[in-house]
Amino acid sequence: MTDNVIVPCIWFDDQAEQAAALYTSLLPGGRITATARYPASGENPPGKPPGSVLTVDFEVGGQRMSALNGGPMFRPNPSISFFLHVDTPDEADRVYGLLIEGGSALMPLDAYPWSERYAWVQDRFGVSWQVITGQRSAHGDTVVPCLMFADALHGRAAEALRSYAEAFPGGEVTALEHYEPGEGPEHAIKHGRAVLAGQELIAMDAHGEHGFGFDEGLSLQVMCADQAEIDHFWQALSAGGSTSVCGWLKDRFGVSWQVVPAAIAEWMSTGDVAARDRAFGAMMQMTKPDIATLEAALRGD
Repeated sequence: MTDNVIVPCIWFDDQAEQAAALYTSLLPGGRITATARYPASGENPPGKPPGSVLTVDFEVGGQRMSALNGGPMFRPNPSISFFLHVDTPDEADRVYGLLIEGGSALMPLDAYPWSERYAWVQDRFGVSWQVITGQRSAHGDTVVPCLMFADALHGRAAEALRSYAEAFPGGEVTALEHYEPGEGPEHAIKHGRAVLAGQELIAMDAHGEHGFGFDEGLSLQVMCADQAEIDHFWQALSAGGSTSVCGWLKDRFGVSWQVVPAAIAEWMSTGDVAARDRAFGAMMQMTKPDIATLEAALRGD
């Protein structure tokens, strides 16, 4: 399994399995890595059926991702999209064909100044992808989350990238491309990149009214090796923002993060149904996760 620290999580009502099946078909090597289920007791906030699918963990292009059946409260929107880098126009055409079925084009598949074959497409599940040919950075990631700072947050993309680089040890802002005169506000950036925990993150300022913003529909999980890492990221990312249950928080820009133990997927997908249900129940009682308490729940202590 790819050793990603940042794992995007996409919120669905009950489409996690179908979405993961589509996304793992986009590129060679895509695969499902784990499936977690709601407790047999049926006690869960969205009222999902006992034993129904809670999350599906999968990989696409070397990036770990998670699909969550969380109920109808949230859904993804274009404030967070995924750059999907391919090497040839033919590959762009193939991937676009899979994503556009039942979806819509936010920018049609065509040649653009920045790529010979590019499209911004919102798939049938509401997730946005920027399919781009031949424009990989030196870092070389294939799938890269992209944060779009629009409406009230316009102009804060560079600030956010610097903030995240400070929060992640060894983090670095690697590119800030500002708008040229006549293109847009010169203080804003049309493309910026940072490397956090060895993974790329893109941010951009988008002027004009868009009518959507960051929310729980697409969050970024931080997989923490121990309690010290949980404590660090909880404090660093929630500063100026707000905290919620089960490791969820919003940073000062409104971006949703989940600060969780790296072993959470293993715990929630174990074949020991009783242990899994105890861990789920314990997690539901927490704001910041406590690894010792979760491990005790798994053991039945």
